[in-house]
Amino acid sequence: MAVITYLDAISQGLRDEMRRDENVIVLGEDIAVFGGAFKVTRGFLEEFGADRVIDTPISESGFTGAACGAAVEGLRPVVEFQFADFIACAFDQIVNYAAKNYYRWGIPMPVVFRGPSGGGFRGGPYHSQNPEAWFTHVPGLKVVQPATPYDAKGLLVAAIRDNNPVIYLEHKHLYRRIKEEVPEDDYVVPIGVAEVKREGSDLTIVTYGAMVHESLAVAERLSREGAECEVVDLRSLSPLDRDAFLTSVRKTGRALVVHEAHLTGGFGGEVAAIIAEQAFDALDAPVTRVAALDVPSPFAAQLEDAMLPTEEKIYTAARDVLEY
Repeated sequence: MAVITYLDAISQGLRDEMRRDENVIVLGEDIAVFGGAFKVTRGFLEEFGADRVIDTPISESGFTGAACGAAVEGLRPVVEFQFADFIACAFDQIVNYAAKNYYRWGIPMPVVFRGPSGGGFRGGPYHSQNPEAWFTHVPGLKVVQPATPYDAKGLLVAAIRDNNPVIYLEHKHLYRRIKEEVPEDDYVVPIGVAEVKREGSDLTIVTYGAMVHESLAVAERLSREGAECEVVDLRSLSPLDRDAFLTSVRKTGRALVVHEAHLTGGFGGEVAAIIAEQAFDALDAPVTRVAALDVPSPFAAQLEDAMLPTEEKIYTAARDVLEY
């Protein structure tokens, strides 16, 4: 197995599926000639041609609607939003058409919406958002957010093969920072299945996306101090693997929920509510959340660091839960 980056894993998964199934097409802004804003689709135009690698006008609502129409006709489109923030422009097409298509007509909607999300790279308020909670509220949509190259490839393959619309959020700050061995052979990471990234007995940290790595760093730090944290990576937010984190919380008796999105209305509130409702009798401390402050993402490095849930903030919260 080759050691590749998170970005290369996404590119590899997409390329493999396009080679395997001629019905898979990609479309979005600057993805063909330019190879995408982050170069995920570099070389795709030369290999697959302009009929399958489609540069679109700057109209998210337009090319998202076109992708939905193509999916109804039997193609399997993968839409790239240049930044996840811009998915808001296509909200109606995703929420009121793609999500409800099968329920209303019984017609599959095999389309993937890729959104480079997250902060940490000083992109400011229009290029740093984490919009997952907008879509987990909508029946008919699947929402995934991988944290590792292995999961990034496997979840993308699963999303492309799924007959439902899938919101696939890839954290752009992980693109070239995270590397690991990834099989070149065909494999799938099932949507709706969480994974315990680290075993522990004293505290459960439930997280996903970029915060998996921050949480693992905190777990290693606390281990040196005598406390063992279990880190559960949700991977899929909708459908949600409740059993995975509830089993962990019942084992450890303590829960810390961590995500990069804003605290208020963030997906962590749903996880915390499930734990409070279904594992209350196992808790030795209140369920605690760590998330971004409820402010737009600043450009300035010091301000963005103050806004984001850093390793130090997660560590402090974890210590508080352990010492309760």
